[in-house]
Amino acid sequence: MNNNSTNPTITLLKRLSQAVGVSGYGNDNNIHTVISTEMAPYVDQIEKDRMGSVIGLKKGQQRHSPRRKIMLAAHLDEVGAIVTKIEQGFVRFGEVGGLDDRVLMAQEVTVHAQRDLPGIIGSIPPHLLQGSRSNVNHTDMVIDVGLSPSEAAELIQVGDLVSFACQPVELLNGLLSAKAMDNRSSIAAVLICLQQLNKIAHQWDVYAVATADEEKGSYTGAATQAYTIHPDVALVIDVTFADVPEFDIKINSGPAIALGPSNHPVVRKRLLKSCEELEMKYQTELLTTNLGCDAHAIEVSREGIPTVLISIPSRYMHTPIEVVHHKDVERVGRLMAHFIAGLETDFVDELVPPIKDSSVNREE
Repeated sequence: MNNNSTNPTITLLKRLSQAVGVSGYGNDNNIHTVISTEMAPYVDQIEKDRMGSVIGLKKGQQRHSPRRKIMLAAHLDEVGAIVTKIEQGFVRFGEVGGLDDRVLMAQEVTVHAQRDLPGIIGSIPPHLLQGSRSNVNHTDMVIDVGLSPSEAAELIQVGDLVSFACQPVELLNGLLSAKAMDNRSSIAAVLICLQQLNKIAHQWDVYAVATADEEKGSYTGAATQAYTIHPDVALVIDVTFADVPEFDIKINSGPAIALGPSNHPVVRKRLLKSCEELEMKYQTELLTTNLGCDAHAIEVSREGIPTVLISIPSRYMHTPIEVVHHKDVERVGRLMAHFIAGLETDFVDELVPPIKDSSVNREE
């Protein structure tokens, strides 16, 4: 197994994965530093907002006033845990963002207390369990950091956040398993898009936003930045379920372009045209409701923002071993760059088709 890949996308994915950013951590975490460092060479300005989002602006060549703007939104936060109680030196915890209890046992974690503390998740040995061993619940587990009760009480507080501490693993055939691929793989796609746009001309201003607090279900970063930027069009990038019977989405088979609520048909049609021009394979993700991601929060901002969700196929979502293929990440980045390069100033006029005259003569 090769764990020292020279592929730049895999290297980038590893770097983003290893940064910590549990939802709700705020804007002083190293994920913000890592994203800012990676984004800075490709944008004209970069900033963080009060909620913990990172915003990069790459100006286009347009002379139009007002300037046309497109927002690329990919959330930077990850699932994790929060300290709920210190009990005889052991740490009880609750979920942040919806964890899969089945995979928590024996995981390595970091408790972000007064200083970062390495820990492991454990529970009662199976020999002593009463009843079925299949009833797995995080409320029966504890985090062991190796401290005495007095030491734990001194260093750890209720409300401290907990992140997974596992290392990325390169699987065969270009697959990477790592924590926080939901949604650092989409951050990587946005960065690849910005790199591509440095080589090609584009008219519209591009706002690349790594949004905060998506995993909490509040979509705070997406909502506040959509309101602030007031873009003409938005693309939301996230991961979706791959290689499961319920979804006809396959890993390493191209971006999944959503069809359904929160996905503007005119923008989607233009994205599909970009796929054809790139001779890029793509997949359709049929959504019958507003899926839990940033797309709906952006779509309903202000008077409404034409939005489309583009997803990267992923296995084992909301676990420490999420799997993506680097080619899917690269495809999404190239697709967005090509789409943006093709945006004309008057594309906004296509977003609201004129109402046909349906008036009829009425007798007085």
